Amino acid sequence: MIKAIAIDDEPMPLNILSRYSQETDKVELIKTFTSTQAAKNWLSENHVDLLFLDINMPAQSGLDFFKSLKNRCMVIFTTAHSEFAIDGFNLKAVDYLLKPYSLDRFMQGVDKALEFHQYQIGNIKKEIFIKADYSLVKISTEDILFIEAYTDYLKIHRISDKVVVTRMTMNHILELLPKGFMRIHRSYIVPFNKVRQWANREVIIGNIEIPIGKTYYKKVKEILKSNSHRTKNNYR
Repeated sequence: MIKAIAIDDEPMPLNILSRYSQETDKVELIKTFTSTQAAKNWLSENHVDLLFLDINMPAQSGLDFFKSLKNRCMVIFTTAHSEFAIDGFNLKAVDYLLKPYSLDRFMQGVDKALEFHQYQIGNIKKEIFIKADYSLVKISTEDILFIEAYTDYLKIHRISDKVVVTRMTMNHILELLPKGFMRIHRSYIVPFNKVRQWANREVIIGNIEIPIGKTYYKKVKEILKSNSHRTKNNYR
């Protein structure tokens, strides 16, 4: 169970959050606040896993409040104004609940927070979380076919689901990925256990031919040769 507090300048949304939280054993709503200063004072001496945080508040916006915290935790922004979604997304929000939201929608946000919490503490080994579609998307690393750079974005091609597009660098995603992924080109990262065939200047994953860049060729060849029992070698 994750521990949470909620901050909103209006009592009614806090009452709804309290009622919804009682419907699940995945989150415990410890306290609610109508003042950002009171919440900040409390957080200076206490720790929680998650904030339910309204954005449009009179004294201080939820965005500014979250930026001001020294020890940040997960956050789910709650607001009636959809135009704030991008700002919340840029602060790595777990989710964004647009008021009025249903119990089912609340549960979806809680599930995302719980999964991300388990990932942070190391209970999930084979999944990464990527910012896409204004929230964090969980991706199984076993499901990744290859990753393709596309201008300022990455396309994560998957076996069982649609392509995920995210604004991220190749170096950043390599830091998130487990061992077994290799960069073979300035525009491509592949999992070597998905490579079924390779030759001088390309690897084949499924029916897709992916080029090997000159800069990466020597290292890629060494890795693929060391795993030649997994792949068909057409090297010449």
